[in-house]
Amino acid sequence: MENRFWRIERRPEGTDFDEALALVDAPLPELAQGEIRIRNAMLSMDAGTRLWLTSREDGYQPPLPVGAPMTGLVLGEVIESRTEDFAVGDLVRAFGVWGEVSQVDAALSGAVKLDPAVEDRRAWFGPLGMNGWTALWGIERTGAAKSGERVLVSAAAGATGILAVQIAKLLGCEAWGIAGGADKCRFLTKELGIAGAVDYKAGDLGAQLDKAGGFDVYFDNVGGPMLDEVLTRMNHYGRIAVCGLLADYNSGRRTAPREFDQILMRRLRVEGFFSPDFMHEGEALTARLREWTEAGDLVMPYDVTKGLDNTLAAYRKLFTGGNIGKVIVELEP
Repeated sequence: MENRFWRIERRPEGTDFDEALALVDAPLPELAQGEIRIRNAMLSMDAGTRLWLTSREDGYQPPLPVGAPMTGLVLGEVIESRTEDFAVGDLVRAFGVWGEVSQVDAALSGAVKLDPAVEDRRAWFGPLGMNGWTALWGIERTGAAKSGERVLVSAAAGATGILAVQIAKLLGCEAWGIAGGADKCRFLTKELGIAGAVDYKAGDLGAQLDKAGGFDVYFDNVGGPMLDEVLTRMNHYGRIAVCGLLADYNSGRRTAPREFDQILMRRLRVEGFFSPDFMHEGEALTARLREWTEAGDLVMPYDVTKGLDNTLAAYRKLFTGGNIGKVIVELEP
């Protein structure tokens, strides 16, 4: 059986993904015991996978080797199985390849069966998936947000940020978001109804943050210079939940806050967190998120690109601010 997929040809610089990845055809190996084949229907575009394209060995996962297929979350139906845990026809989500078919070890890929009764299957990549888990865990557990506190979320118009600000609001917090551009900020305040949105593209980020007052919790998706601005505006005993470092992914530089001393001066707690830390609680997290989603209290806009050929254009949006909400590639049936 032939597969068409994106292969890593070299390490990209910035967003030159067209030069670094190639769409190729290759035969699939024989299915081994414990493996499944998934006919991919959707590919999830996630900024964190950019680290896998670097040569860094000290990240939360080793880099993917040059010559390997590009990896990410996929959703589709099982078309062949050599494990009792999955049957042909099961709807699954797993870490697979950016291609027409993902052939994976069911256990190692984190494959999970999904309820086909969910009307909008895209939700399994959004509020009912890793983005939802990360948003809920980061706000409630790592950030330890309490009702009445002021919560700030960076990259608030992205897939995880959009959910984080809504969850903060649902938990009784005053939710603020940082986003790039008037349209994104308008969406956050008018459509989602959060307390306020700060447009980092409008200039003088610090002055805009000052209008909100101090923050008790910062859900950080970005790092970089933005973190310096927030550190000096945290309330004493505040918590910073570090989810991502978007500013670092393309720049080749690493976040090194000038205002590091504020962690001591303001008695702040800074903690990084990553989805494998709470994968074992996925079922319970999904149940809570599904209740909010089905009640209409948790919404997600989807930025959908059609066709495997257009995957890199969709991926680039994550790093150029070209999307509101979850970026997904839908493959042709």
